[in-house]
Parts: sequence; structure tokens; C-alpha cells
Amino acid sequence: MQPWSDVLPHLIVARFAIFTPFALLATLAIRKWPSPRNYDILSLCVVVLGALLPMAVAVFSTSPHLFVYQNGNVLVFLFLVIGLRPRFFATLLGLALLVGIQLTTTKLNGTLDAVTYQALISFYGTVSIFLALGAYFQEHSERLNFLNRLRGTLLHQQLEQHSEQDELTGLLNRRSLSRIAGAMWTKADSDTSVYAIMLDIDSFKLFNDVHGHIEGDTCIRAVSQCIERTVANQGTTFRFGGEEILVLVSRIEKEEAMALAERIRHAIEAQKIPHSGTSGVVTASLGVAGGLTRHVSLEGLLKQADAALYEAKHLGRNRVAWLDSELQSA
Repeated sequence: MQPWSDVLPHLIVARFAIFTPFALLATLAIRKWPSPRNYDILSLCVVVLGALLPMAVAVFSTSPHLFVYQNGNVLVFLFLVIGLRPRFFATLLGLALLVGIQLTTTKLNGTLDAVTYQALISFYGTVSIFLALGAYFQEHSERLNFLNRLRGTLLHQQLEQHSEQDELTGLLNRRSLSRIAGAMWTKADSDTSVYAIMLDIDSFKLFNDVHGHIEGDTCIRAVSQCIERTVANQGTTFRFGGEEILVLVSRIEKEEAMALAERIRHAIEAQKIPHSGTSGVVTASLGVAGGLTRHVSLEGLLKQADAALYEAKHLGRNRVAWLDSELQSA
């Protein structure tokens, strides 16, 4: 008698009428509700059903060649670990269930002698152990690779951030100015207003001469942090060079820009950083310029703000100035 000839019709029904539709539905389900937990559950269901259906039919077979089918069932184990690749805990559970199905149904069939059955236990136990070890090392390797990629991404982001950040003050630098302003001019519509507030610490060279460069660095850092706190999310603050700080804001009116500049001036003075060279406290002069993005370029805006800054210094320092001359595109 050929193996499985007595239950072949039932096997065909189990494989193609029950298992195949279920596998297709499981595939559709995981696409509709994707999550690691759902994938683990559906993977276990697929392999358990794929092993249980034929072996349940095999219980009723009278063929003396039942052990022949065991070789084919190893493919189900391999499909779980290599094909589906659920998480390690789900893999262990799946292997245990598959071994239980194989041994239980074979035992219920009763056609194998004790020696063959013991060999079958040893065979499936060994296969499961090796596959479990393979699954563990595979998942461990994937986790390490993911962590290394994540670490590399974070390192790249940190390098980018540091390359656009002034080391002394923590403010953005000239490189970041080009990027941020470029996006502002590219994305903004033609009626978007943009303002530049350029400021300079008053008599800073004298401050360095009197207090020393270490205190000078401390002064720049304190003023920069004060400006950043005052501006908050209204605009973007850059260290433009030396003791010059630039604030770039958009989508506001002239009065709002001037008011922001005045708040910055007052906040710097309110810190009361001693300036022995002037027998007073550290102050700053500010120049404000602005216009619509369709009328002004970044270069033109900065030139006008710088001219307004020098006007503020000419008028006596510690003040905000605006020049009314029309901005031209560069």
C-alpha cells in the first residue's frame, strides 16, 4: 500500500480548501492591521494550522510509512524560522507547538514502533534546538544592526547640528543662516514679510581690554542666551560674527519687529552685567530692517539692518534704529 493513499482525498481538502484560504486571509489581515503583535499571532496560526491539518488527517491513516511524511513536515519548521521570522518568543512558542503536534498525532496514529518513535522525538528536539538558536542569533544580529544604524543616524544628526551651531554661544551660525533663510525665501509666498534685527554689544572692545577675553566670552554667552530667551519662538537667532547677533523673523509687521528689538535691548540692559570701561552696564545697539520677500533678498536685508545698527550707534548707543530707505533686491 502506498503511503497516504487511504487519506489522500482528505489531505487535498485540508491543504487546498482550508489551509490555503486561511493563509491568504492571514496575509490580507496583516496588511490591514500591521503590528509586531498581530504578525506574531498570525504567523503562529499559519504554521500551526499548516502542521495540524495534515497530521490530524494522518491520525486515521493505516499506512505503515507514516514516518516518510515527517521529513516533509520539517519544511513547516523552516518556514516558521526562515520564511515568517516572527520575534524570538513567538518562534520558541511556534517550535514547541509544532513539536507537540508532530509527536502527539504520530503517537495517536500508533503505526510507529517504540524505537522509531523515540528516534522521532530526538529528531524533532534536535531540529527545534538548532532552529531556536539560529532564530536567537538572527534576531540578536538584527537588533545590533538596527542599534548601529540608529546610532549612526543620531551621530550624523549631532554632527550636522554641531556644524550649524556656534561653539561659544550655542546659537546658530552663518552656515545655518544660509539654509534657514534659503528655505524662508523659497517657500514663502510673495506677500510674506521678513525682518532682520542686527545688534552689537556696545563698546565691546573696551570691555575686553578692561575685563579680559575670558570675561568677554562670558559676556557674549550671557547676552546671547538673553536674546534667545527673549526671542523664544518668534524668530531665529544667529551669531553673525564677533559680538554681532542677528535675529531673523517673518510674517510680522514693522511695529512688532521694532517692539521685539526694544524688548531685546531692555533685557540685555536689565542683566546689569558690569562694564568697568564705561562705568555702567553692558548694553547693545540694534538696527532693524525689513520688507516683503518679493522685494528684498537676504543680502539686501542684512546690509540695511547693518546700516540701521550703525545709525543706532551714531545716535548714542543702547537704542533701536530703523532706516526708511527702500530695500533693493541683490
